[in-house]
Amino acid sequence: MVQRADINSVLSDIRSLRSQMNQNQRIDQDQSVRGRIDGPRQVDQPREASNFGDMLSNAVNNVNDVQQNASDLRTAYDMGDPNVDITRVMIAAQKSSVSFEALTQVRNRVVRAYEDIMNMPI
Repeated sequence: MVQRADINSVLSDIRSLRSQMNQNQRIDQDQSVRGRIDGPRQVDQPREASNFGDMLSNAVNNVNDVQQNASDLRTAYDMGDPNVDITRVMIAAQKSSVSFEALTQVRNRVVRAYEDIMNMPI
């Protein structure tokens, strides 16, 4: 039996990544302030602020890449490529399935949160 990704664990992973990103941004800001006061000024490269839309777009692109890889492996195996064995094909197919299911669960949770917000009284 295939175990599906629990949405709560996926959301907790997302929250922990978000908190790590926030901590890294705070550290970078602290270092840039110290750099201006204590030492020579460094040239900062422009950093693109990541927002939820970009993160979601990257997640969709990553899932698409995993699905393309699984499809390519499946096609190569069907065509008789001796470098592709059935275990690689099955593992890629399972990765594809799990990643799509996780993305679907995240999408469902976001839609539900949006609906809850829209139904809140003003």
